[in-house]
Amino acid sequence: MNIPNALTLFRIMLIPVFVVVFYLPFSLSYVATAAIFGLAGITDWLDGYLARKLEQSTPLGAFLDPVADKLMVAVALALLIERYDAWWFTIPAIVIIGREIVISALREWMAELGKRTSVAVSYLGKIKTTAQIVAIIGLLLISPEHDGPFYFVNLVCLYSAAVLTLWSMLIYLHAAWPDLRSSAKS
Repeated sequence: MNIPNALTLFRIMLIPVFVVVFYLPFSLSYVATAAIFGLAGITDWLDGYLARKLEQSTPLGAFLDPVADKLMVAVALALLIERYDAWWFTIPAIVIIGREIVISALREWMAELGKRTSVAVSYLGKIKTTAQIVAIIGLLLISPEHDGPFYFVNLVCLYSAAVLTLWSMLIYLHAAWPDLRSSAKS
């Protein structure tokens, strides 16, 4: 066990805490859930930084880090879908969750072929993740009855994250397309 892996496990352990706090009936629950999600985002950045800086990258960390990220984002979006209860919110959330499932499956399949690096995380993926984190934190901070400018800015961030999500998925699929085609012919 090293510090980066401990941070990743901490992020996974934050998920049930996040869910419980989301449903607690107290006035600061919006701020508390946004803070927990923000803390998860910071530990995501920090564990990657420390793994590189301290040269503590491990196979366990390489496996757990993306799992922790996808679980936290999917759980947060599922809770927000319930909170906002509207098709215009559900669509970008499902796009984001669906893309994460598709790309995870693609990466696993490419790893079996020994070509995992052709679908490695890109700079666009990091921008997409940042847009998701900003949108989710902002949407966690406000109640669904709030429809002011802060709400609309966060909704624009969510839609931007969904567009970046689709764009990055197309890039990954394009990179994997030769292998997908050759496997289909076999």
